[in-house]
Amino acid sequence: MSVYSLGIWLVHPGRENDFVQAWRDLARKTQDDYPGAQAVLMHDADVRQRFISTGAWESLEQIEQWRGSPTFTQGLAAIRPMLEHFEARTLDEAARIG
Repeated sequence: MSVYSLGIWLVHPGRENDFVQAWRDLARKTQDDYPGAQAVLMHDADVRQRFISTGAWESLEQIEQWRGSPTFTQGLAAIRPMLEHFEARTLDEAARIG
C-alpha cells in the first residue's frame, strides 16, 4: 500500500495562474530530487480559488524528508504570498479498486 501527500490550497482571487505556475515549479524541482515522483494538481470546479494536489510516495519517511527539504520549504515560501490558506495532509491507502 502506498502513502500519499495531499495539499489543499486556497488562492487569493486573481492569483490562480501565478499559483499554478509556482506549483509546477515546485513539482518539477521535487521530481528532480525524487526521480519517479508524480503529482497531480486539481482545480475545484465549484470554488475557483481552491486547488487540491496529491502525490504517491514510497514511504512516510520519504514524505517527511521531502517536506523538510529546501526544495519544499523554498517552493512553499514562494507560493505562500498567493495563498489565503494551505493545509498539508499525509494519507495511507485504505482500499483500492482497479
